[in-house]
Formats: sequence, structure tokens, C-alpha cells
Amino acid sequence: MKWLNEIIEFPPLTEASPEGLLAVGGDLSLERVLHAYQNGIFPWYESDQPILWWAPDPRFVLYPHKLKVSKSTKQMMRNQSFEITTNRNFKDVIEACANVKRNAQSGTWITDEMINTYCELHHRGIAKSVEVWQNKKLVGGLYGVELNDAIFCGESMFSYVSNASKIGFTTFVQNSKYKLIDCQLHTDHLESLGAEPISRLKFMNYLKPNDCDINN
Repeated sequence: MKWLNEIIEFPPLTEASPEGLLAVGGDLSLERVLHAYQNGIFPWYESDQPILWWAPDPRFVLYPHKLKVSKSTKQMMRNQSFEITTNRNFKDVIEACANVKRNAQSGTWITDEMINTYCELHHRGIAKSVEVWQNKKLVGGLYGVELNDAIFCGESMFSYVSNASKIGFTTFVQNSKYKLIDCQLHTDHLESLGAEPISRLKFMNYLKPNDCDINN
């Protein structure tokens, strides 16, 4: 397992462990995080761990045209009292994702350093948020990283009200023009929405070309 230093580079993806762990250490500078995403790598670690960098094979993704919307969700969307917005309140969304309690999870992987980095990516137009409002209160949402106007790398979501994040995610995907939603790792919930595994090599093909540049 390679430990990263101040040089912004990663080992070949083929060196990742069977679980997808590629490298350890480094930092969460804008340059390193963006370089990671552009090369199919993402950070994910607990607050008491060094930074862990992942490139799983297979990769769990959702093709927008394959999104599965249940009858109950369609009915909720027709009758819902939610307002869905994008990029209205990124910081509140990522902080809510960090603070919401999750089953079988004692802490959060969204550290203060990570929040600062992704907020800066948002200011550069690279990270974006989806907000779900009810009675003018933020009750759900999600955030992620957009690559080349073609891929949205979903990072986390939260709900204070039942089904708020599901409706926000569904509305967002239905109104997007992305070729691919990167879900990173398998969950039963994402599978129920139509997400599926593809090879890491196939996923990498979607990343080319990539024109994201923090200097733009």
C-alpha cells in the first residue's frame, strides 16, 4: 500500500486492493482532490484514520435513463410539498450530511478539512448541492462533484423528513443531462434505484476527456 507524500500523484489503479483501497495519506488540497476524481479515485475515511484513497473495481454507477422510480415515489412526487433547488446552500447540505446519524456508524467521514475542501470546490463550480425544502426549511439534500459536465460523483445525502433525499435525488437525476451518476460503492438502496456495477476500466473511459481545472 503506497503512502502519499507532497507530490500530487497516485499509483496505477491496478495496484488497488481487492476492496479498492489504492493509497494512504497525502492531503485534501484542491489540486490533489480534483486530480483524484479526474483519475477515478475518491477519499473516504473515518476521522481517526489517515486519508484513504479508493478506486474500487467494479464501480457502482447509475445511468440516468435506467433510474427506477417506484409507484409510491411517483405518487409522493405528485403530491409532495417539497421544493427542490440546486446550489442554493451547499455548506448547510454538506454539514447536515456530516452530522446526520446513520445506522452502524458511530462517527462521520466528512471531516472539517473535507468540508472546507468541498466548499472551495463548490466556489470553483466543481462541487454542487441539491437542496430539498419544506415550509422554507432545509429537510434533505445531497452533494457531489461534477466532472466535465458528463459525470456526477455523488458523495452523501441526508434526510430530516422521510423520503426527502430520495425525492431530491430522483428529481435531480430526472432533470440532469449526465451520462453517468457515480455511486462509487454498492448499497441496496442505490441498487433499488437502478444503479449497477461496471468495470473500473469502463468507468475510466467515461472520464476522458476531462476539462475540469481549478484555475478556470
